Amino acid sequence: QLQLAESGGGLVQPGGSLRLSCAASGFTLDSYVIGWFRQAPGKEREGVLCITQSNTNRYYKDSVKGRFTIFRDNAKNTVYLQMNSLQPEATAVYYCAAGFYCSDSSRAYSYWGQGTQVTVSS
Repeated sequence: QLQLAESGGGLVQPGGSLRLSCAASGFTLDSYVIGWFRQAPGKEREGVLCITQSNTNRYYKDSVKGRFTIFRDNAKNTVYLQMNSLQPEATAVYYCAAGFYCSDSSRAYSYWGQGTQVTVSS
């Protein structure tokens, strides 16, 4: 069974950092692009950034450039989202998704995790 599982969410103060993990089972991630999406309360799910098979980060939100980074650990079959200088507007459920090309559209991705809550608050 092909699955993705996010972890690492939690409560963090403004200006703090979190690292989210996206672990795969049943398939290897290095053949896929991995996108990170988020959904804030009362809002639609939005694409944030994506890592290509060649490990290039593609950003879909200008607000996270320079603060959010995706990187892979192929030995662990895991992709990470490093989030620095977090602000309250980053509060959302974060999802990772696997596909074959990067896009900010959820329709481009075949496999999804269950999501992990990130709350930025003092």
